[in-house]
Amino acid sequence: MTQTDPGFHSDHDHQHCIDQALLTARDLCRQRRQRLTPIRELVLKLVWQNHQPLGAYELLPALAAAGFNSAPPTVYRALEFLQQQGFVHRIASLNAYVGCPHPDRPHRSGFLICHRCKRAIELDTAPVHRALSASAEEVGFRIEQELVEVVGLCPDCQQQEATHA
Repeated sequence: MTQTDPGFHSDHDHQHCIDQALLTARDLCRQRRQRLTPIRELVLKLVWQNHQPLGAYELLPALAAAGFNSAPPTVYRALEFLQQQGFVHRIASLNAYVGCPHPDRPHRSGFLICHRCKRAIELDTAPVHRALSASAEEVGFRIEQELVEVVGLCPDCQQQEATHA
């Protein structure tokens, strides 16, 4: 991730993100001998339509409009597959999903979430993990789950706030 991630800027080209995510998912599914069904592909596309995390129920109307079964189990199965393959991440505090920009490699990640515009970007949390692991080890604690979700203001919202101040 760069110092100012393009996903936090309103002039960001989401179509490029969508196209890249779909291309990568198709390629990885082919390599892994997994099926990227039309409904899974549509759910992935919807999740990548912007950098705002989407809940499963928010996806249902688009599935129905595309002619798919829009029952909650259908979308949850698609999201589960996409999450297992590393194509999306679940943001626990929001019970919502965002696309993963690096599904081709295992990695530790957390999220920067703008409380005003609701956009979220993935953050490499390997350094945070190392620090937490070292601190936990010092007291004999074994970490089983680690969630890093940071809420604040993105650069665009900071600029809007400064402009209106």
